[in-house]
Amino acid sequence: MIFNRIKIHAHEAGLYFHDGEFRGLLDTGRHWFFDPLNRVRVDIVSQRTPWLAHEKLDVIVKSGVLEGRALVLDLKDYERGLIWIDGRFSHVVPAGLYAYWTTFCKVKAEIVDARNVRFVHPDLPIIVKSQAAERVLEVVNVPASHAGVYFKDGGYVETLPAGRYVFWKNIAEVTVVPVDLRALILDVAGQEIMTADKVTLRLNALVTYRVTDARASVSVTDNATQALYRETQLVLRALVGARELDGFLADKDGVGQELEANLRRRMSSSGLEIVTVGIRDVILPGEMKDLLNKVTEAKKAAEANLIF
Repeated sequence: MIFNRIKIHAHEAGLYFHDGEFRGLLDTGRHWFFDPLNRVRVDIVSQRTPWLAHEKLDVIVKSGVLEGRALVLDLKDYERGLIWIDGRFSHVVPAGLYAYWTTFCKVKAEIVDARNVRFVHPDLPIIVKSQAAERVLEVVNVPASHAGVYFKDGGYVETLPAGRYVFWKNIAEVTVVPVDLRALILDVAGQEIMTADKVTLRLNALVTYRVTDARASVSVTDNATQALYRETQLVLRALVGARELDGFLADKDGVGQELEANLRRRMSSSGLEIVTVGIRDVILPGEMKDLLNKVTEAKKAAEANLIF
């Protein structure tokens, strides 16, 4: 056909190209083009759907035809755009060039500097639930009775209380380590230790502790709980190994107190507070049990003879 007829409805706009070059916008009405070589192209877009997405958006924007008819955003690498349409939050856009028709919709944009990494906003609950928010936002939840140790690019930033936190993606390496602040119980079970008189015992100990410095608990050692477990083993071996069996059995509570004092001193730099320490079980070898039973029976028999 030599002539092309283009009809633009009231809610539409026509993007007019000739020979691949953008020539302007076509408004509502009928438009005729003499086009014997098929060089005319008109892309009809709806202004009721405000986001104008087009492969040649940069050319259209530079032509100036959108002034007064569309909101144009040119976001830098570190910028993000928050878009409201007709008073309702719509979506988040990353760095790039965007255009929104404003003829049929009220469009508002808020530009945010993402270099702050942590994103704080009064409408945060709505924003994180919006379409495609997960492409640009990372949500981290710190549970109740926990603290979150926040690191950015490997460096400590702050310790966060329980709650929900949101961070911009692709800006920095963000890590939030959750730390339980409740009193916890560590069961140090099945420790085989030799006394000074060469008797092998099997001991079980219980350590109750809590984290008082969340940052230290994740920074000083790779695992504060494992460090406490190893320290309990080492101190228990040193205390029991320095005593003979009779002395240890006669002063088990004293050994527990010494164990607690040593652990308090050793673990204070790791951000842990030792609440209580106790030696729960002392298991003797079979032959040692028989020997102790015989000794006990002999003592009772001797006491009985003295009475009679």
